[in-house]
Amino acid sequence: MNVTPTPLPGVLIIEPAVFGDSRGLFMETFSAQRYRDEAGIALPFVQDNYSRSGKGVLRGLHFQKEHPQGKLISVLRGAVLDVAVDINPASATFGRHVAVELTEENHRQVWIPPGYAHGFCVISDSADFVYKCTDYYRPDDEAGLAWNCPILNIKWPTSCPVLSEKDKRYPGLDGLG
Repeated sequence: MNVTPTPLPGVLIIEPAVFGDSRGLFMETFSAQRYRDEAGIALPFVQDNYSRSGKGVLRGLHFQKEHPQGKLISVLRGAVLDVAVDINPASATFGRHVAVELTEENHRQVWIPPGYAHGFCVISDSADFVYKCTDYYRPDDEAGLAWNCPILNIKWPTSCPVLSEKDKRYPGLDGLG
């Protein structure tokens, strides 16, 4: 397993060992001991989520206010641009983001610790997206940021994404709080 830190504190790119042969491939997508020892991820996971989305679908940028979720993210099929945004006003990297391409071919994972906003955009015809969470989803605690916030200046792979009605209404970073 290869673990690469990003410019955002605690956000990691993880490349699990992949073993392939004429039958296909095998990889360990999570091991509590290995991820704790090699990546420093010691929080317990309590919920696994799965979504399938078509090309141009953008989900995010989401976070929970009082019950923030850490997320270990993977793509099983297709490709996405995955984005984490530092939303902690006391952080030296407040308002900065990291974008990572996750594909079924590169097998990368992204670890986003609690306290970040998260979103992704599908760049293949469709994508199967999975993630483990360190806290439960609580609809009454959810919030988000506008995907196209000019302060964030995220270079999404589309200028006209497919968005949920909720994601269309989120404020920019200057409206956070």
